[in-house]
Amino acid sequence: MFNFYRLGLTGAALLGVFAGNAMAQEWPAKQPIKVIVPFTAGSSTDISARVVFEQVGKQIGQTFIVENRTGAGTTIGSGFVAKSDPDGYTLLVNSSSHAAVAATYSKTSYHPADDFAGVAMLANLPISVVAPLKYKTLADLVAAGQKDSLNFGSAGAGSAGHLFLERVRIAGKMNAVHIAFRGTPEGLTEILAGRLDFYVAPVLNAVPLVQDGKVNALAVGSAKRAKSMPSVPTTAEAGLANAGYEFWVIALAPAKTPRPIIERLAGEVQKALALKEIEAKIEGLGGEPMPMAPQEVDAFLRKEIDVNLEIVKAAGFKPQ
Repeated sequence: MFNFYRLGLTGAALLGVFAGNAMAQEWPAKQPIKVIVPFTAGSSTDISARVVFEQVGKQIGQTFIVENRTGAGTTIGSGFVAKSDPDGYTLLVNSSSHAAVAATYSKTSYHPADDFAGVAMLANLPISVVAPLKYKTLADLVAAGQKDSLNFGSAGAGSAGHLFLERVRIAGKMNAVHIAFRGTPEGLTEILAGRLDFYVAPVLNAVPLVQDGKVNALAVGSAKRAKSMPSVPTTAEAGLANAGYEFWVIALAPAKTPRPIIERLAGEVQKALALKEIEAKIEGLGGEPMPMAPQEVDAFLRKEIDVNLEIVKAAGFKPQ
């Protein structure tokens, strides 16, 4: 018996393929491409996005417009992209916070892995523990946190920076309360004013203030010292085992974006990252390029989500 139902499904699938191929052939001529960054302008994630996609725009002959949509631990910006049309004209550039969300938010309008397609890793950027000048070393901060209750901040509850400092707090057996900020500039303002005991800051943002003698960088979360702050120890070198945290920047597209568009974007990003001038700019942020194919990005993201779930379990707090 002829199965018209199956024929209908097959036809629908073929139409989907044809539509995707047509969309890919048109891309990127239709309109400028939005790059949503869920952090404030001037953050390392924001600058990474601008550096890389300005170059990609030159390569493909289209404009990339970076929009900063902050708040709710990066979930506002990420949720916007997850629900955007999967046509290659809306992208997300997020940080390690994208993986942290899966562990710290019980309900979001999207799934950090299922609702996105990996495009590329833009950079691996060390993050640091910064504090007012009264704390000279990480040991000083730990001693203070064991004696009194401190406060610490990050760019949002459930963000990568939040989880990093939770690891520091746990490893140092410190009493400390978390305060969420919209971004690094706001948090550093509180450090400068002495109203905040410690904050997580990308090396890019910390270096100028450290060099000017306005704040102290007590440790970096990366496995090795940051090139731009060679005198600052890693958390392990500073005496806290199991307190490290790698901070990376990722480019993603809505999940159903046609594969030809994903592959084209990925190739253009890799081409941009291979340029000496772009590599120098990434290094200027204190980071290093992280070349990965789209399928490797997808696998890496799922692995990082599992890592963050382990941190949340160790910290003992319930998802929001």
